[in-house]
Amino acid sequence: MLSEETITLGLTVRDWPDAVREAGSLLVKAGAVEPRYIEAMVEMVRDIGPYIVVAPGVALPHARPEDGVKRACMSLVTLTPPVDFGNEYNDPVGLVVAFATTDQKAHINALAELAKLLSDSITLETLGRASSPEEIMRLIASGGESK
Repeated sequence: MLSEETITLGLTVRDWPDAVREAGSLLVKAGAVEPRYIEAMVEMVRDIGPYIVVAPGVALPHARPEDGVKRACMSLVTLTPPVDFGNEYNDPVGLVVAFATTDQKAHINALAELAKLLSDSITLETLGRASSPEEIMRLIASGGESK
């Protein structure tokens, strides 16, 4: 679901909506979602709160399949400096992983895979320090085991 083309490292943004929009724009460029999906992700956070900040420094923005998903896809953006999403326990966020899925089963599977990858603090630190999309892809391909 993730490719080198859907990774941006060291991005500077004004605030959390900009971070979500940047991550979403990578999904649009990949042809995986319609542009309206981006604003649907932002509105989900505005409506429900910063529930997408699932771990210290990590946000997983997403919206519903009916909000313009064409195919499953994922983007990864690192932020320099990190920004606050309004989650008192897990702010600031330096890693934004946006994803789109076509149905509930795919959504649950994507979350499970992300949880496995992001549950290791060493992997998170390595993702945050990565200097290229290729490095990110190698780390993910190895199951998060940094060398």
